[in-house]
Amino acid sequence: MKPGAQAEQTAAQYLVRQGLRLVQANYRCRLGEIDLIMQDGATLVFAEVRMRSRNDFGGAAASIDRKKQSKLICAAQHYLVTLSNTPPCRFDAVLLLSPEGKEGIEWIKNAFEV
Repeated sequence: MKPGAQAEQTAAQYLVRQGLRLVQANYRCRLGEIDLIMQDGATLVFAEVRMRSRNDFGGAAASIDRKKQSKLICAAQHYLVTLSNTPPCRFDAVLLLSPEGKEGIEWIKNAFEV
């Protein structure tokens, strides 16, 4: 399994252990991709998974810049159109230093606002 795919699987398993339910992994549309769509109670969570083995240039969190946020928002809006009712939503980030998360996992709820 490629490191990116392993990191996404590790992040999904971590979030499930925290009480979230996996709705869909790797949602793709012409506007972008969402790594994980999770359900946290009544809230739909769009989670971006980032792995960085080093913290040069700000690390994993800094790599979710305005351009990436814009793509995530557009892809989320595309997904939401497919639902009959629009639930409360948020954008989270799951940051790992290794694909298996052995060096730790950081979960940032509401990583950015829309």
